[in-house]
Amino acid sequence: MLKQFSRLAINSVAKATVNARNINTSAVVQIRITDQLWAEPMKKKKKMDPAIIKAREERRRKKLEKNIRRLEKNARQLKPIDELEPPLHLTDSLGKRKRQVQVTPEQQEARDVLLKEWTRYKKQEYMANVAQIDRIMASQRRALDKLYEESEDLYNEAIMPDLSLVPYSISGPYATPPIKNYESPDGEYTDISKNWGN
Repeated sequence: MLKQFSRLAINSVAKATVNARNINTSAVVQIRITDQLWAEPMKKKKKMDPAIIKAREERRRKKLEKNIRRLEKNARQLKPIDELEPPLHLTDSLGKRKRQVQVTPEQQEARDVLLKEWTRYKKQEYMANVAQIDRIMASQRRALDKLYEESEDLYNEAIMPDLSLVPYSISGPYATPPIKNYESPDGEYTDISKNWGN
């Protein structure tokens, strides 16, 4: 019996290294080393009836379709903005206030020609301004490059902003103190905008 116990103990120790987490004791074998189980055991996958899965998918699809239909129906309904709607008395008198001007085809053609000429003139003016600004900036860049070649100190002084070009000085308190018993000319403000809630 003693030989068998010693053989079991030696074989057990020879198979695995001893770890403090894996030592178990029992009455039959005094010391036994178990396998290291570091991972969580796999959960058994539940088998479901295909009809139940199909019914669930169908319910989910119908719910999504219903939500999409509801959103599409409400997408056409815009929230009214009271500030953008003209007053009713102006809408009613629109016929009286609207000008009844008849423009002959010759007048319309003359207006179109004048508009095209004005557009061409403004485009040429804009292009001339852009070209002039480009020429000025290029000549300024060339002058600064030449100055840098001559003297770096003069270049650094030339690129410094001149604050005396626009003389502006101010003195006084940073904030005006409030005037006692001052009534604001705007009067009271009452918020009458409707709450449309989402």
